Amino acid sequence: MSTDPGTIAFYQARAPHYVLRFGEAPSHQLDAFLDRLPPGAAVLELGCGSGRDAARMKERGFVVDATDATPAMVAKANERWNLGARIMAFHELEAEAAYAGVWAHASLLHAPREALPGILARIDRALQPGGWFFASYKLGEAEGRDAFGRFYNFPDADWLAAQYAAIPGWRIVATERYTAGGFDNVERDWIDLIASKP
Repeated sequence: MSTDPGTIAFYQARAPHYVLRFGEAPSHQLDAFLDRLPPGAAVLELGCGSGRDAARMKERGFVVDATDATPAMVAKANERWNLGARIMAFHELEAEAAYAGVWAHASLLHAPREALPGILARIDRALQPGGWFFASYKLGEAEGRDAFGRFYNFPDADWLAAQYAAIPGWRIVATERYTAGGFDNVERDWIDLIASKP
């Protein structure tokens, strides 16, 4: 199982507040990622939240499949951006060679560590040959929860790299580490990874 009930409950209850705080400007990493993809390509977003990133993809002419495990978030994304977003948890991804890119900004960090290898394998299967995958994680030493009760896998960079290396042919082509806050206003170390599929 890749969804934590407490985390889903938080986003279900706080969706309006979360959207107000993070609802408009797209993630700063998004355009550079999209530049790697063929124009008009199909992109899957895992954890679309407010829909801000999917809206930017759509604006740039991509075919967007925006998904989130939280019904209230999907409703807000569709209400604001008319995305056709749908409810889907990570472990429910069944697509095969359907997307040129998979975008998972601040979403896979909620998956239990034991579930992440299986999720990455599903992403690999969903990507077309030559596809690209972006994900960001909050770094740490052990799984845990924040002050709001949200679950995080808090991996270290070496462990993450090992999970990616276990997918045949995957190559991490870009890594960025930085410090940033979040909804809980706690500054943490983050890592962004961009991987390519052969």
